[in-house]
Amino acid sequence: MLKKSVTKLIDALSARTRLGEIMEEAEKESTRFLVSRRGKPSVVILGVEDYLRNVVKKSDLLAEIQLEAQKAGLNKMTGEQIDAQIRSYRSSKKNKK
Repeated sequence: MLKKSVTKLIDALSARTRLGEIMEEAEKESTRFLVSRRGKPSVVILGVEDYLRNVVKKSDLLAEIQLEAQKAGLNKMTGEQIDAQIRSYRSSKKNKK
């Protein structure tokens, strides 16, 4: 189950002095930090998963490819299996030349 993101307001000085702690909370707790400078909101700090899930928009083609890979069970491949597939493909390309 996905965690609901919470946004915390923080000033730039606190963000600077607590950056490691903020990064950890953003990553593990899906907390978003709205950083202000002189009382004016300036930037947002959020974890990569939160960013990819909520900010980056997938193209229709990428979404279709991901769905097909999921249906074929390819989303469960290990790193070693992926590397083996790449080696096999590269080898077949070399043999065709």
